[in-house]
Amino acid sequence: MARVVVDVMLKPEILDPQGQAVQRALPRLGFEGISDVRQGKRFELEVDGPVDEAALARIHDLAESFLANTVIEDFTVRIEEVAEAAK
Repeated sequence: MARVVVDVMLKPEILDPQGQAVQRALPRLGFEGISDVRQGKRFELEVDGPVDEAALARIHDLAESFLANTVIEDFTVRIEEVAEAAK
């Protein structure tokens, strides 16, 4: 089994009010030196079988048509190593 991660972020030119709210709150919470915050979404997909080029292409299509609004969001698809459970 493999995990594929799809990260979805607003395009840089799109206003991010949630990210701005977090950015404004950080100094009040004692976190200085953060110049920008962007809010996004992360999807973790557990895939049965090998993650080959065909599987990644299907996940890319899924992300493009269902997980992201490509008018205002960009996305990346990547394979993430799954750690074995501690015995």
